[in-house]
Amino acid sequence: MSRIGKTPITLPKGVDVQVEPGLVRVKGPKGELSQAISDKLNVRVEGDHILVTRPDDERQTKAQHGLARTLINNMVVGVTQGYKVSLDVIGVGYRAAKNGQGLTLNLGYSHPIEVAPIPGIEFDVESDARTKLNRIHVMGADKQQVGQVAANIRKYRQPEPYKGKGIRYVDEVIIRKAGKAGKTGK
Repeated sequence: MSRIGKTPITLPKGVDVQVEPGLVRVKGPKGELSQAISDKLNVRVEGDHILVTRPDDERQTKAQHGLARTLINNMVVGVTQGYKVSLDVIGVGYRAAKNGQGLTLNLGYSHPIEVAPIPGIEFDVESDARTKLNRIHVMGADKQQVGQVAANIRKYRQPEPYKGKGIRYVDEVIIRKAGKAGKTGK
């Protein structure tokens, strides 16, 4: 049996779970999420735990067992604590500013880039003129959606290896390359 799949999910106070055939809905203080689950898997709520079991040991069922448990656990964490991904904007003249619910990015192009507000996603911008720090925080209840929005923002100006300019994740390490070597000798 899958070691991840057989671990029960603990339900915090204030979280409501509804299990329908092929669908699990989780509702909590930060929102409501739903996820389609394979019909082959059995999901049941027992007290303050959610259990995911499988009826057989077929390869496909075994592959989906741990995945389904992890997706449900991510929904429970999302509606109680939420998820947050932080990005650093690095470069001379590169700026990020909150524009209502969306973002305005100045990334060295001839025009500012407007990131439209997305339902279920919040943006926060942290700027410090002294340290020239520009940090974007992408927050929401759905882990997949938060990660995808952060990746889409990063795509506007990926970090380059020579000076390190661009948008990068806070914990991302950019391996720098040496520039052109100067002429040696005569």
